[in-house]
Amino acid sequence: MQVFAFYLFAVLMIASAVLVVMARNPVHSVLWLILAFFNAAGLMVLVGAEFIAMLLVIVYVGAVAVLFLFVVMMLNIDFSTLRSGFMKNAPLGVAIALILLAELVFGIGAWRAGGLDLGQPLGDAATMAGVSNTKAIGALLYSRYLFLFETAGIILLVAMIGAIVLTHREKRASRGQQNISRQVNRRPQDATVMRQPTVGEGVEL
Repeated sequence: MQVFAFYLFAVLMIASAVLVVMARNPVHSVLWLILAFFNAAGLMVLVGAEFIAMLLVIVYVGAVAVLFLFVVMMLNIDFSTLRSGFMKNAPLGVAIALILLAELVFGIGAWRAGGLDLGQPLGDAATMAGVSNTKAIGALLYSRYLFLFETAGIILLVAMIGAIVLTHREKRASRGQQNISRQVNRRPQDATVMRQPTVGEGVEL
């Protein structure tokens, strides 16, 4: 059962990753990317890393991919312009693909040659017996790395406040913008003015 689930998630993830690149519509690319994230989360669950699977679903699917989808749908994308620039950027794309392929080959060769000896882990860094991956990460974060974790949260909070302050602008009524409260409180005698011009005189606006 686990072998079947592994091959199912792996095949679907590879297929959806290929469709992310091959899809002509950017909205479809983002949807295929979401499917790839879900299948990657399934693979993480199979290997016992449920915390990473939860991050993939909550952070990447629930925030990043949905943000990409909103941005792509809000932009006025000219598909003819995208297709016209394909041949111009094709050599660069092929070069990047060859570099990535070479890195994969070297990585697989290094893995087959034997892993690097990075030293022995400390005794208190070992995974606690009978504890899930998520509980072990939480116990480590809120014990040894508590101050670093809180510092990272403070830095993110300061960055968020700074972004709000920098992008905040006082809303000014632009020319031609409706003022709803002024329209509601307007009296009938202020709305219309009766004129009785003489013949040939016209009306002054």
